[in-house]
Amino acid sequence: MIKKILISQPKPLSDHNPYSRLTSQFGVECDFHQLIRIEGLSAHDFRKQRINPLDYSAVILTSKLGAEHYFRLCEEMRLNVPDSMHYYCVSEQVGLYLQKYIQYRKRKVFFPETGNRFEDLLPAMHRRPNETYLMVLSDIHNQDLINMFAENNIEVTPAVMYRTVPSQWPQEKQFDYDMIALFTPAGVNSVITNFPEWKQGETRIAAFGESTINALRDAGFRVDIEAAPGRPFTSLPLAIADYLEKNQ
Repeated sequence: MIKKILISQPKPLSDHNPYSRLTSQFGVECDFHQLIRIEGLSAHDFRKQRINPLDYSAVILTSKLGAEHYFRLCEEMRLNVPDSMHYYCVSEQVGLYLQKYIQYRKRKVFFPETGNRFEDLLPAMHRRPNETYLMVLSDIHNQDLINMFAENNIEVTPAVMYRTVPSQWPQEKQFDYDMIALFTPAGVNSVITNFPEWKQGETRIAAFGESTINALRDAGFRVDIEAAPGRPFTSLPLAIADYLEKNQ
């Protein structure tokens, strides 16, 4: 019987969310606790990559976090980002977020018109054959994206500017769940780091994403519920609901 589920994400701001529906439909308690946190690299650590951000004419940004840490590091290293810098962003939201740091002009900020596909920016990139690209990344990133640019004859330099690290589990809080929902390999690592002696036993594990599923299996855990793009369930709350409907 599943009574208590750990959702390893921040608690939604609204009560109208997929997890509240799990509570109302199946009577389970959903406890939200983020197992990971983002930590920016110091200027000292970043310099070990032997990358000078000003050697590039364009920056590729996959998230707002990437923008924050790019401008933070440039400030810490006392680098003045030139007005001529171009920005290639995964979405319009990231592009508009740059207004916090630069004078926004469409001719220097590029993003897909629909969706979050860097492939849609390839024509704009090919029109600028002399552009040099710095891609801002986390230590845990999608190599497929870098490969996609390479396959289209666009050379990018990956620059790790922030990292994902385990959050420390509060000592006063028990880790006593009937089900754990994990969304990233870093979340898997956090469980191992915080609870090195923990045995899964009858605890069900729900995982989102192929990389998370693989990380769990590589660590010797049993994956009871799976959701990922291209699978029967692309949403973890829906996959959990299906499991509870069949097993409660």
